[in-house]
Amino acid sequence: MNLRTKFERYCYRNRDKGIPNLMLYVCIGAAIVYLMGMINGGNILYEYLRFDKAAIFRGQVWRLFTYVFTYTPGGGVLTLLFLYFFYSLSRYVELSMGTFRFNLYYFSGVILMDIFALLFCPTSDIIMGTTLVPLDYFNYYIYGNMAYYMHLCILLTYATANPDAHFLVLFIIPVKAWILGAVYLLLIGIEVINLSIPLALFPHNLFPLVGLLNYLLFAGKDVLNLFPFIKRRPAYKQPRRTVTVVRKEKAETSAYTHRCCVCGRTDISHPALEFRYCSRCNGYFCYCEDHINNHSHVE
Repeated sequence: MNLRTKFERYCYRNRDKGIPNLMLYVCIGAAIVYLMGMINGGNILYEYLRFDKAAIFRGQVWRLFTYVFTYTPGGGVLTLLFLYFFYSLSRYVELSMGTFRFNLYYFSGVILMDIFALLFCPTSDIIMGTTLVPLDYFNYYIYGNMAYYMHLCILLTYATANPDAHFLVLFIIPVKAWILGAVYLLLIGIEVINLSIPLALFPHNLFPLVGLLNYLLFAGKDVLNLFPFIKRRPAYKQPRRTVTVVRKEKAETSAYTHRCCVCGRTDISHPALEFRYCSRCNGYFCYCEDHINNHSHVE
């Protein structure tokens, strides 16, 4: 048994632990930070929560985590639309991964971002070549986008779990999720090479890759789902386990209405479970809430 298999089984055993619906709290917090900035016009709350290496060294350690609430793309109503969009994607990803694994995925991204920023983000203006680069450039245009880069990886994670899902770009043009994931990778590559963060600012230009590294650590071979010419596999597949149901009374053997084709649980043995029928399977196949998005489709 390799290390990844052990990790997946550990996550499966603890799948219900952690903070359920984590991104709901993150998105609500980000919306509050943005709306407070619109009300007072000074972004006081934003300045108090954003990543600031010098302030962290002075003891304001909460900034290592609260920067996740400072992502405000687009401005105006677009900010709230983006937050809702990322919440919708993250909710599906959490259902695919399980609460525990999604929590690990998100918080490991936060920690990796912190480590890179603490190692390389300057605390004063620096001279690179013959150019004086002000500290504000790093604080607001590079490391000020920590939450932006990390949350964009949720789009990539969603595309891995559901590559054939359709998005309506501009509410008109249908585009598959794997295409948006490929476009995201292309834009990150361009950003690293030269455009938004000049190559002369090495190693700061590598910062957008930190979130991508966290995604690769958790996706593993599932990243191949982004390539349409490779046979896809169910992403974040949960390990198989044998379910043994102990019957105490003969009456419990009465006929069930729904039975999961993966784990064998029924609405009689587990009345609290929800059951669904897969529209992509060729036939009438029922799955529980843990496996409706995590099973091999019957062709």
